[in-house]
Amino acid sequence: MEDANEIKRLCRVAVQSVPDVDQSHVDLMVSTLLSLPDSLATERSFDRAFEDLLESSGDESTVDRGLQLAARLLESAKRCARRRATHHNTISWPLPHELTVKIFGLVDTKSLVQASASCTMFKRSSMDPFCYGDIDLTNVNVKSIVVRGMIFRAGKELRSLKVGCADEPTKSLLTRSCLDPLSYDHGLAGNLLESLHIYNHDGKLRKSICGALSVCSNLTDLKIVGLDIHTVSDIVDFLTIKCEHLFLQNENFVVWSHLTGSHFEKSCPNLTSLSLIGFHITDDEAYKLLMGLHKLKYIDLSRTSGFGGSFLRRVCDNIKDALIETIILRDCVGLRERMVCQFLHALLSGDLRFMQHIDVSNYHGLLCGERSNRKPKFPLEELEVERPGLTFVADFIPSPYSFLSSSDDSSSSHASSHSSTDSSA
Repeated sequence: MEDANEIKRLCRVAVQSVPDVDQSHVDLMVSTLLSLPDSLATERSFDRAFEDLLESSGDESTVDRGLQLAARLLESAKRCARRRATHHNTISWPLPHELTVKIFGLVDTKSLVQASASCTMFKRSSMDPFCYGDIDLTNVNVKSIVVRGMIFRAGKELRSLKVGCADEPTKSLLTRSCLDPLSYDHGLAGNLLESLHIYNHDGKLRKSICGALSVCSNLTDLKIVGLDIHTVSDIVDFLTIKCEHLFLQNENFVVWSHLTGSHFEKSCPNLTSLSLIGFHITDDEAYKLLMGLHKLKYIDLSRTSGFGGSFLRRVCDNIKDALIETIILRDCVGLRERMVCQFLHALLSGDLRFMQHIDVSNYHGLLCGERSNRKPKFPLEELEVERPGLTFVADFIPSPYSFLSSSDDSSSSHASSHSSTDSSA
């Protein structure tokens, strides 16, 4: 019993004595460790060392110390790699600091961060505010502190900001404070911002968005995907006459959001591109939108409920010289075949001479009476002759979740001067 206690005492002394070894001895041991070959034999030696220490000392913290030492070794190797990369780049990099900053200002945010982490010289160049004029954080799910830090770093150079998860299934980590720096210093960063894109924020950023828009007086491009509010008036009211491109996508499928054309005509009359996805818009409101926005060239009302399409013919009757070039009406559940055909015949007579692209694709098909029809008859041949510059798209591919019979066909219709007419109907 006494011999066993003596062995345990000696083992404890041996383990505890390691930290007391002089620094030169520690340096020598580490150098010896680093000179070991990267082989299976070395890996097995590590395994035996851990097993022997655990068996002799019974100290379970041995494994934790091993992990900590491994982490320190990894960080030390990374620092060494960065120092060597800095030395190499300092000698071989042919561009001056000013030109390097300009080049970094042209790359995407992810590449900029990677370059910054590669060496000290690149990090110094990448810290220049000019490099953060266009911030795109949509390809990585970052926290609000990262967004705020980027905005602070950009300062008055910030022109474009994209945040949130472009990948819909991913839950965003952003909180309501992520856009606050746009309002700091009397809105210094926000006043110069020209483009703002926000993706899938789960409704958490509503107040933050409104606060940011209140200082973004030069905003020309706004895109919000995943708008979870019952009305967009509080968003549109903050827009200015400088706004030219507006994209709002509603994700509240339980209660549809209602719009009025006067909101847009009053707040942003200079819109040239308008996308309102997943809202409830009547034919009358859709008509007022096109009537009030005289500079509009592109409109996307996909996944809209509330209209049957009569506004299309009204536009042809009353604003034949409208500048509209593109109309997208994909998956609009109430869109009627008769209204689309009337619209196409109006185009054959020369109305809306700037029209170039129309899309009425719908996996349900177009309404014909009380039923959906996925084999509508469109004047495709006449369109190709009379409007050779017009592309008409009507893809009626059934949804994999629909309960329609498998005997239903899909049709694809095109009329374009660049491709032959194709219809499976």
